[in-house]
Amino acid sequence: MLEKSVLRDATIQDLEAIIQIYNSYVGNGLITADTTYVTLEERIPWFHNHHSDTRPLWVLEYEQQIIAWISLSDFYGRPAYRSTAEVSIYIHQDFTGHRIGQFLLQKMMESCSTFNVDTLLAFIFKQNAPSIKLFSRFGFEEWGNLPEVAELNGQLLDLVILGKKL
Repeated sequence: MLEKSVLRDATIQDLEAIIQIYNSYVGNGLITADTTYVTLEERIPWFHNHHSDTRPLWVLEYEQQIIAWISLSDFYGRPAYRSTAEVSIYIHQDFTGHRIGQFLLQKMMESCSTFNVDTLLAFIFKQNAPSIKLFSRFGFEEWGNLPEVAELNGQLLDLVILGKKL
């Protein structure tokens, strides 16, 4: 499947598919802290905060369908953190289990020097074992744990900060 996929910069026309993938995880209690679906209108500014030369938003396309996306976002929005970025990965639920997360994370890590990024962070609920396993496989370590900072579906969740110096 991956050999027949295309990894490319996202366009504004991709935003609806990006949102559909993201929204498929809203409400499951382990992936995102959003409790309601995000809208196209809400995500337009987020989309425009991504730039192909510094903070990319890539989509993975398979058979003309967007099946996953990965992005780098500014961390904390202050100039001193300009070489640190938050990485986010979302995979269409019909395509999990095909090493797509590994593929996307590897490609992004290989490209980080191009974006002047030398530190990556991932914010993951501690209960999201598959995501923690993915990032750990690539050498990310736990740099912080915020206990019971999120409440989703009546459950208190810990937020783990995983980091890696590149």
